[in-house]
Amino acid sequence: MLVSSLFVTLAAVAGAIASPLDLIPRTSPGTGTHNGFFYSFWTDGRGSVNYNNGNAGSYDVTWSNVGNFVAGKGWKPGASRVISYNGTWNGANVNSYLSIYGWTRNPLIEYYVVESYGSYNPSSGATKRGTIQTDGGTYDIYQTQRVNQPSIEGTSTFYQFWSVRQQKRVGGTVTIQNHFDAWTNAGLRLGSHDYQIVATEGYQSSGSARIEVFQS
Repeated sequence: MLVSSLFVTLAAVAGAIASPLDLIPRTSPGTGTHNGFFYSFWTDGRGSVNYNNGNAGSYDVTWSNVGNFVAGKGWKPGASRVISYNGTWNGANVNSYLSIYGWTRNPLIEYYVVESYGSYNPSSGATKRGTIQTDGGTYDIYQTQRVNQPSIEGTSTFYQFWSVRQQKRVGGTVTIQNHFDAWTNAGLRLGSHDYQIVATEGYQSSGSARIEVFQS
């Protein structure tokens, strides 16, 4: 009886001790504010994505065998601000992007200023609309269309505007107004700004990132 009671006591103690994974803070999918920054975390629900809002403009994310997710911190509404960021991004060898990412309404536009990408170039199959030299690098401008896909207005058809940096980097400053102007000059019209974040995105891949966002 004494041995049996001891086993029961040990089992109860073990059950009360959280595993290390349970102690990692996590943020549920959705949008909100945290430490003065707006954040957005979207996932299609496939695979595993653990996203955590950190101090000030920082966040970290780890993903495994995902379908698609986009997560990061920034501002709402988007604006012609100068954005700086730094950190680590372990997506160079998988299908992942690190970008300034945002949406506008009327018209509904999804836009990317891609600072680095992994095994898949997001410009593949897109229509090239020009180039822009800014912030120490050259970006190629593209336009694509998404038909009946998820958006901030539900399932919709909308255009995507892209600036894809030729010289990949993880850390630096992005003068976002220069991209807005270049898109306008290429005939790509944005609408009224919704949110704007420094985003990590993964598609059918596994990886991790730890990023901190600033407004210069």
